[in-house]
Amino acid sequence: MSVDIRALDPRTDADEWNRYVERSDGTNPFFRAEALRLQAEDTGTTPYLLAGFKGQEPVGVFPVFEYTKGPVTGAFSPAPHSWTSYLGPALLNVDKLKQRKADRRTKRFIEGCLERIDDEIAPLYSKFVTAEFDDIRPFVWNEYDVEPGHTYVVDLEGSEDALLKRFSSDARSNIRNADGDRYTIAEGDTDDVARIVEKVRDRYESQGQPFRLSTDFARSLHEMLPEGAIRPYVCRVDGEFLGGILVVESDRTRYRWQGGVKPDADVDIAINDLLDWHVMRDGLHGGIDEYDLVGAGVPSINRYKAKFNPRLEIQYEITAGAFGIDLLVDRYQKHR
Repeated sequence: MSVDIRALDPRTDADEWNRYVERSDGTNPFFRAEALRLQAEDTGTTPYLLAGFKGQEPVGVFPVFEYTKGPVTGAFSPAPHSWTSYLGPALLNVDKLKQRKADRRTKRFIEGCLERIDDEIAPLYSKFVTAEFDDIRPFVWNEYDVEPGHTYVVDLEGSEDALLKRFSSDARSNIRNADGDRYTIAEGDTDDVARIVEKVRDRYESQGQPFRLSTDFARSLHEMLPEGAIRPYVCRVDGEFLGGILVVESDRTRYRWQGGVKPDADVDIAINDLLDWHVMRDGLHGGIDEYDLVGAGVPSINRYKAKFNPRLEIQYEITAGAFGIDLLVDRYQKHR
């Protein structure tokens, strides 16, 4: 039996779509219908919520965004320049299948989605970024280009002390020797989401780099997604806000989405070490399996992330189409 691909409506079919998202191990809160609507509104794109079915059984989800500007049409997942971590396809109900059946079902699901994308969008260029979808062979077989990327992931297991002992000596010292009377770290509110995003924006602008994550988009995510999906961790020293990290949380993973920039104030407290430690410690106690530090491709930043003794994981950038279309999209987003 073939896999039937249906396009769900992000408004009228939101509850149905979210049920499938919640049942898949390869999704995160950005897959939810509320987040997809916000991404589409923020980037001026049209969302397609593709779901695959074998009979009545759901087998996968694949959110895709159509971008159109004049004669240029592109298909993206996540939406272009939405600053969303990972999307792409995710599977359901394959864990108990034997490998042969799992391979066949995955191939039919992906090829069905690609055919639907060609029919509905007819993109000149396609770009999908996925981190928790391992079988990228169907894309290769359909002549897509696949470029591996990397991220760091910390396993949250054992006791607090066992987790801390795996860190580098300077990280352990920074955490253990910090003056607890001077600083506080706590989960904040929607206003703190905005503070963290603006802190990151200031850092990018000071380095002459563009930062297009909308503060309103981040605030809306915090307000509209289920409680705990977006967690703003905030550090205050002597009562003053000095930094924070926006954490995205799924059932088994915490993602270091935004924040953690070097503070402007000259203080003798390792703010980011403490922030990351509190995120990991709380995740450990909350039954979360891992902390994805989101990215391991910038050597200067990797030196910091590596101090937590993470493992290296592969993510994929999957593309097809005319060279240079992505540059046109980039120019359009800068203009917007």
